[in-house]
Amino acid sequence: MIDEASGAQLTQLLESWQQGDSSAAEDLIPLVYTQLRGIAALRLRAERPGHTLQATALVHEAWLRLMQQHGAKWRNRGQFFAIAAQAMRRILVDYARARKAAKRGDGDEVLPLDDLASVLVQPSPDDELLALDAALEQLAALDERQSRVVELRFFGGLSVEETAEALDISPTTVKREWATARAWLFRAVKGDSMPNL
Repeated sequence: MIDEASGAQLTQLLESWQQGDSSAAEDLIPLVYTQLRGIAALRLRAERPGHTLQATALVHEAWLRLMQQHGAKWRNRGQFFAIAAQAMRRILVDYARARKAAKRGDGDEVLPLDDLASVLVQPSPDDELLALDAALEQLAALDERQSRVVELRFFGGLSVEETAEALDISPTTVKREWATARAWLFRAVKGDSMPNL
């Protein structure tokens, strides 16, 4: 968690970076790295056991994507972490899609019919993540704010207060939208395999 003074410094650095100061991006790293790594570690704990993507790699990939946001209008730390959460979501979904594509062939050994049946009955964590992503896309079409709340809370690991700051809404609204979105997503995914939101 970033304290008030660090938050003000972060906002100042984001503004400097937006105005073309490339050294501001380098100064951001020590302010945000620990929180980004915590978010990544939290997200990866929800992934399948033996996931080959590590928290450090997820943070580095997200950081590279954030560095490409030259046209972004950085307002505050909440918005920064919201965009970081979105980047992490995209990375994890891309990774799950790549793993799923690799499973469709690529020289994998043939499973006996009995083993195949058990694999088909139990969805993999990659399938769960892809189902959640598809449901979030549907939710975004219906209610963009609820989708963003889920993205920030679930993928970004932001607290209710941090989510409220990022979206410029009240914590009470975040709680209400979070509860409604979770119920909608559960029905959309329809199953006990839904990740624990």
